[in-house]
Amino acid sequence: MLRRTLLAAASSNRLRRTVSTAPQARAIVDRYVAGETTADAVRAARDLRAAGLLVSLDYLGEDTADAGQAADVASTYIELLGALSVAGLTAGGGCEVSVKATAVGLFLPEHGEKTAAENIARICAAASAGGTAVTLDAEDHTAITGTLRIAAELRSDFPDLGCVIQARLRRSYADCAALAGHGTRVRLCKGAYDEPADVAYPKRRDVDLSYARCMRRLMAGPGYPMIATHDPRLIDIATTLALMSGRSAGSFEYQMLYGIRPVEQQRLADTGAQVRVYVPYGSDWYGYLVRRLAERPGNLALFVRSLAPAGRHR
Repeated sequence: MLRRTLLAAASSNRLRRTVSTAPQARAIVDRYVAGETTADAVRAARDLRAAGLLVSLDYLGEDTADAGQAADVASTYIELLGALSVAGLTAGGGCEVSVKATAVGLFLPEHGEKTAAENIARICAAASAGGTAVTLDAEDHTAITGTLRIAAELRSDFPDLGCVIQARLRRSYADCAALAGHGTRVRLCKGAYDEPADVAYPKRRDVDLSYARCMRRLMAGPGYPMIATHDPRLIDIATTLALMSGRSAGSFEYQMLYGIRPVEQQRLADTGAQVRVYVPYGSDWYGYLVRRLAERPGNLALFVRSLAPAGRHR
C-alpha cells in the first residue's frame, strides 16, 4: 500500500511543486541525483570511473510534450557524450547513456515513434563516435512496445543498442527470450512504475520469481546481460548462473543505482566483476526520486522530516 501511494505521488503536480521548492529536500536529492548540468554529470562519471566502476548516465525527464523539446533532449545527450569523450570517459563503453523514448518524442500526438527513432539515432551516432553505446530505458507498460520496436529498427545500424526489461511485467519473460536469442544487450530490472495487475505482478515474491526466470534465460543466451538489482539474493543467483554458464567477467555486468549500496558496488568491482552505476542528472528529478523512495520506503521518514521546516512556513 505504501509503495502504491508513493508511486501515485510521482504524478502529483502539487506535491512536485512543494518538494521541488523545498531547500531542505536538497540533501536527499543529492544522494540519488548527480546534479543538474552536463558538468555535474561528467564530474560524477569521472569519480566513479576512477574507482573502477562503469557508468550509465540518464538525463532526467519523460513524456516530452512537443517535437522541439524532444530535439532539445537529444541535443543535450549529444552534448553530454561529447563532453564525456573529451574527458576520456567513453572509451570501451566505460560511460554509456540511458535514454527514455518518451523523452525524445515517443508519445507525441503526431509521428511520435518516428520522431523518437530519429532522435535516438542521432544519440546513437554520437555515442558510436565516442566508442560507447546507448541503452533505451524502462518506462511504464504503455511505452514498452514502441520502445522495443525502435530498438529493433535501429539495431541494424547500431548493434550495441541496448534495452531494458522489467521483471514486474507479465510479458517480460517472452521479451527476454526473444532478445536473448538475438544476442542483445539487455538490462534486467525489477521495475519501478505503478502498473495495473493485468499487466504486472502485484506481489514482490512473484516479481522476484519473474526476475530469476528472466535472468536465467538471458544468462543462457549469446547476448550481454546487465543485471540491475540491489537484492543480495538475486546478485548471488546471478553470480552462480554466470559460473554455471561459463561466462567470463567481461560477458555480463551488474548494475546499481547512484547512491544506493555504494559499498556493495565497490565490493563487487573489487572481485573483478563489471559493475555499472546508473547515474541520473538534470532538473526534472521529482518523479525519479519518488520512485526511488517507493523502492526503499525506509528512506521516506527521512525525506518527510527534511520537508518539515518548509511546511511550518506555509
